[in-house]
Amino acid sequence: MLLLNVSEVIMQDKEKINRGLFNRINATFGVIKRFPESLSDKEVEGLIKVMPQNPAQTLTFLLNAEIRDASLAFLQLLLIWLEEAQRAKEEGKKVILLPFSFPPEIIHCFDNLFPLTSEVLSTLAVVALEGQGEEYWDFAMGLGLPDHICSSSSIELGSALMGGDLEPDAIISATVGSCDANSKIHEFVAHWLNIPQIFLEKPPYEDQRGFAIFKRNYRKLVRDLEELAGEKLGEEKLRAVVENANRATELYYDLWELKKQVPCPVPGIFSIFTCGTRWAMWGRKEGVRAMEKMVEVARRNSEDPLYSSREELVRSFWIYTGYYYDVLKFFTWMEEKKVSHLGEALMICFPRPIDTSSQESILDGMAESAWRMFMTRQIGGDSISLRWLDDMVYILKDLGVNCAIYPGHHACKQTWSVFSIVRNEIAKRTGIPTLGLHGDCWVSRTTPMSAVLEEVGEFIDNVVLKRKQRKRASAAEKRI
Repeated sequence: MLLLNVSEVIMQDKEKINRGLFNRINATFGVIKRFPESLSDKEVEGLIKVMPQNPAQTLTFLLNAEIRDASLAFLQLLLIWLEEAQRAKEEGKKVILLPFSFPPEIIHCFDNLFPLTSEVLSTLAVVALEGQGEEYWDFAMGLGLPDHICSSSSIELGSALMGGDLEPDAIISATVGSCDANSKIHEFVAHWLNIPQIFLEKPPYEDQRGFAIFKRNYRKLVRDLEELAGEKLGEEKLRAVVENANRATELYYDLWELKKQVPCPVPGIFSIFTCGTRWAMWGRKEGVRAMEKMVEVARRNSEDPLYSSREELVRSFWIYTGYYYDVLKFFTWMEEKKVSHLGEALMICFPRPIDTSSQESILDGMAESAWRMFMTRQIGGDSISLRWLDDMVYILKDLGVNCAIYPGHHACKQTWSVFSIVRNEIAKRTGIPTLGLHGDCWVSRTTPMSAVLEEVGEFIDNVVLKRKQRKRASAAEKRI
């Protein structure tokens, strides 16, 4: 019965499904509604057989028995997010397009607004759609946009530019000065679609003066949202959203502490799950449930003698983005090489519990959350190299990492400009080697996963493991 229902969804009117990226993703995720509460291995095997190749490869990995509970909770979160966005448009509410560096909680506080994050949609296209969303990137390039515009947002926005897809009613611009490639493509789309942009500017100061200015800018953004929504923020709704956000924050740090164990009991894919939850449904009960399931799976692993007996040769941390295509090949290879993926910098938002005693304290806490998001905090800091470096050094030491990897996305010229400084300082302060990679983290034909894994494999075999061997030999000599 499950396979029959799934086949019906897949064989829906192709014109309806293929109009645009959002509509195709929404239709693909419609399959999830047909899933029972729990899936057996046999049902998963049958399900994979009726799916197209690209989504089948992703589901093969996500529905692995070891992570299935957390994967299903995360997929349900995304399904609800997509369906509510579609329903918001149909009911005449305003859909607000966000960059990944803007926390969505404030939008969830409005009855007449709903948040969509362009980078989440682009990543879903890469992992869930046949063709991995590259046709939308090609369309954006065909318009004459430069290829150094970031694919992380341009895949989704290319679809919006094509027409026939869900169009946002406004765009929040919160990456000026920290991610210009992102802010410029959002600005272009706002002009193309003739929709308003709402700006959240960050001053170039990291002191109390700078944060005071940022809080004033955040308050102005809230007033602009109230005008757009045609409603005033209510303290009761604010508090309810923030209580969910605070619970998700607790779970975030539960996962962090679990990552310190050897071998790491937190599956590497959970870094992507955490990013997706943070950028889409933080402040919602669905976000809390996804985080709870991740913690449950990680704790189960930590208490499982068989899991704890696994050999862990390398503990890696990716100090910028990750690679978001071919997740089956990537994470399977990492496991075979006995390399733990402890996370990536995009998930490092260092959330703090928000004081819910008053509306003023809540808004101040929300402003601080926006201030601490990765691109704003590190790359939009007064010194990219110092802010990025300080956070990465802290993380590498705290998690017991023995290798760092920088996936140098071709659009991220600002991080490339300081990468050599950061790599050298990481080596000085921690003794940890850092690998620099070139490519595109969302477009597979630019950097095939086989090429990524070849470089990472050589780095691990010829640098990381040999350093470990030398350290062991040196320690043995001292004991003698």
